[in-house]
This record gives sequence, C-alpha cells and structure tokens, in this order.
Amino acid sequence: MPREVAHEHHAQFKQGMVLLHSHGQHLLVNPGIVDSIVEKAGLQPTDTVLEVGPGTGNLTLKMLPRVARVIAIELDPRMVVELRKRVQGTEFERKLQIIHGDFMKVSLPFFDICVSNTPYQISSPLVFKLLEHRPLFRCAVLMFQREFAMRLVAKPGDELYCRLSANTQLLARVDHLLKVGKNNFRPPPKVESDVVRLEPRNPPPPINYVEWNGLIKLCFGRKNKTLGAIFRQSKILEMIQENYRTYCALHNVTVPTPAPDMREVVTNVLTSSEFIERRSSKLDTDDFLRLLAAFNEANIHFA
Repeated sequence: MPREVAHEHHAQFKQGMVLLHSHGQHLLVNPGIVDSIVEKAGLQPTDTVLEVGPGTGNLTLKMLPRVARVIAIELDPRMVVELRKRVQGTEFERKLQIIHGDFMKVSLPFFDICVSNTPYQISSPLVFKLLEHRPLFRCAVLMFQREFAMRLVAKPGDELYCRLSANTQLLARVDHLLKVGKNNFRPPPKVESDVVRLEPRNPPPPINYVEWNGLIKLCFGRKNKTLGAIFRQSKILEMIQENYRTYCALHNVTVPTPAPDMREVVTNVLTSSEFIERRSSKLDTDDFLRLLAAFNEANIHFA
C-alpha cells in the first residue's frame, strides 16, 4: 500500500475507533521510523516473520513485500478485521497469517525473525517466552518503553543493570538500535520508546536455568552489597541448608553427621573463587556462571 494511502487509511481508522489503553494500544504512525525498523531487521526473502501486536498493520504492510510470510498475533478483534481489510484482494493476502489471541497464551509457530511494537505491559514475559522458544530464531527487533529497553542493554556498573539485564544477556546478545519519541505514536504514550535487537545465543548456555535464576534472584536482592554480606544473611543460609538436604535426598547422598556448617562452606566458596568482596552490580554473565559452578562444586544448589 503506498505511504499516502496508508496514512489516509489510518486517519479514517483513528476517527472511527477508540484505542484501548488496557491493551497498550499506541499505533506507530511515523513512516520513517517504520522504514528504519524494517531495515534494521535484516529481512530476507525466505523469512517467516512473527509480528506481535500488529495493530492496523503499518509495520506489517512494509514487511510483506520483503519476506515469504508474516504471522501476526493480535488480541483485539477490531484490529484483526482492520488488518485483513488492508491486504484483502492484494498480492500479499496469501502471505499474511493472523492469529487472533493473547501472545502469552498461544503456541508460537516456527519463525525466523520476530518484529514487534510491543504492548508494554507484557514486555518482560514476552522477552522470556521468545528466548525459551525452540527452534531458536535468528533475531528479534522489539520496541519497548525506554527504561525497560535500557535495562535490557545495561552493562555491569550501569545504574540500570539488574536481574533482567543478567538473565537476558545470559540467553541473548542485546543491542540498542533506535530511540523513538512519543510523538511518533497515535495516541502518544506517556513515555519515550526504544528499539532493541535480541540475538539468541546458539547454542544456549548448558546450565540449569531454574538454578541460575535462583542464584541471580539472591544476588540482585541487594545488588550493591558484597556477595559476602549477602550470603551471610541467616535466611539465605537457612535456605541453602534446606536445599542441601533436598539435593542429598534426591541423589541418595547421605548427609554427614554433623551436617556441614553452611556459613563456613559458603565463605570458603566465595573466598576461593575470589567473589567474597565483589558486588552483583559489577558482575557480568560469565562471572555469575563461574560463581554458580563454584557453588555447585561444593554441592550448594539454588533450585
């Protein structure tokens, strides 16, 4: 659809329909930003693209000529009708599949690339649903609220570096692509936006992710304290002691008598691995992997 027609179509749509804040509906209407997102996605003619929350289809219509197929997941039935209208009778109709449903509840099909003007209220669950998907996709180009995007790309030592940063960067390379001002949307949201690119690590790290997540949750509970101070807390030592008993029971390991002093075991692990004076806010994913391996070697587990 030519750009002028697309804008006229959008204006008519906007006059006749109220956008739902509960669905995070803010339509991206600046064609320059749309073009930039499509370019940065690196689309190939053989690609199947997954689009989350296509709205009226401004991004969809730009991608369809460049790829083999677009699978669009849309919750709002009004948007589904609108999107179907825009491709009806065109050469692109056969290349577009629309799944009417909640992204978090549908089974994802195979796709090469994900492109999304993401409904902000599902930002975090969307990222991890994508990164858990198999087979692995090539990359995802995703628009988020600016602070969320900055947390995804934050590095150790940055103010916004957090559990989300570490968990995402364990599973994917994350790059910042583009700032998008609020006036590029109708209606304008209250916050600025950014576009980031996620490239899943292939193969994924060979670890127990539940256990990794348990360790990261503890470490970022007080990210600016030393690990020595964090792991000296009584409630954490009690949890580690309980996990140790569970691990022994599940693996038919006899618990020694007397049972190990977990304060001493933890201190030895942190000292020998040279983490005792370090802080979570300054550790990268490789550091956390080494820390987890050191704990596991001492039969300390976090799942």
